[in-house]
Amino acid sequence: MGQDHIRYDILAQDALRSVIRKVLSEVAATGHLPGDHHFFITFLTNMPGVRISQHLKSRYPEQMTIVVQHQFWELKVTESQFEIGLSFSDTPEKLVIPFNAVRGFYDPSVNFELEFDVASMEELQDAEVTAYPAPAENTDTSSEPKAPKPEGEDGDKKGGSVISLDSFRKKN
Repeated sequence: MGQDHIRYDILAQDALRSVIRKVLSEVAATGHLPGDHHFFITFLTNMPGVRISQHLKSRYPEQMTIVVQHQFWELKVTESQFEIGLSFSDTPEKLVIPFNAVRGFYDPSVNFELEFDVASMEELQDAEVTAYPAPAENTDTSSEPKAPKPEGEDGDKKGGSVISLDSFRKKN
């Protein structure tokens, strides 16, 4: 079998994500879900661009599933992400979720389900290529653990970056 230079797998996942984008855009425009429709959306909480409260992040450090049904507000959908207001234990929260962080979408009212291959942050960091020299050998002999180095406001470690293939794709 030949090598897939076109990357049909990526094109297919993008097409399926556009289904979610279209559905959420229609819900945002009307302000409610039609009929008995409701959605379970699973996403990776540690992906670049995901914004959730520290409380939710500590409770769901890797993955989280939200339910979009009766009580949601301020749903905004862009080409690359959606924002939504939801309540967790009577506490209102605003979530920002990039579509490339979505791992699953399920509408149980019609038994419609989509699953995506989403690289974890660990896989993304392993794939990251840097041109930095190797760090100098640590000559500190103290046995006290070091505090982690600060991260950028968006959660990315300073000095490296992950580039999404979406930024190179032609937008219609």
